[in-house]
Amino acid sequence: MKELSVLELAEKGGWIMVVLAVLSVIAIYIFTERFIVIRNAGKGDKLFMDRIRDYVKNGDVTSAINFCRNTNTAYARIIERGITRMGRPVAEVQSAIENSGNLEVAEMERRLPVLATIAGGAPMIGFLGTVIGMVEAFWQMSNAGGNIDISLLSSGIYEAMVTTVGGLIVGIIALFGYNYLVAKVDGVVNEMEAKSMSFMDLLNEK
Repeated sequence: MKELSVLELAEKGGWIMVVLAVLSVIAIYIFTERFIVIRNAGKGDKLFMDRIRDYVKNGDVTSAINFCRNTNTAYARIIERGITRMGRPVAEVQSAIENSGNLEVAEMERRLPVLATIAGGAPMIGFLGTVIGMVEAFWQMSNAGGNIDISLLSSGIYEAMVTTVGGLIVGIIALFGYNYLVAKVDGVVNEMEAKSMSFMDLLNEK
């Protein structure tokens, strides 16, 4: 029995497999790029707020701002925004922190909708390829009249099914990647909220 390689099987899927291959490359790129961005945004520093508290209580605002900039994380950037608003009403400081936090979340979630679209669209594109392949197979069968070649028909059917398999593979990988990144974003958001609350408590103490 002749063995069929994955590459040969993919070639039999036709132009639909090219589309799925492009989508898979886009999905991998988005996942990798967003993973790096989100990881950098959420780097942990357990002593961050202790250092900020010391700087603020000593009145060394410049050092606090420089420390935030050197830390260069999402929560450091929103705390920096709050520090620059110190001396103004607490409500204004809190509003500035919230606005900065919303911008940070929007930056982390950028391109994630594209990944979600690939996760949902790839299986549908694969199924479309299967339907097109089945139509072609039955069209060949109808043109053959009474001389139906079972091997030709079965070949056309399994070639059509290849696109469904390809679409499911791309969709499943993209879905798992999307959910993983969303969970990472949620973790960073929780860290931002915790640091923001600590900073607001510090202002109330001051």
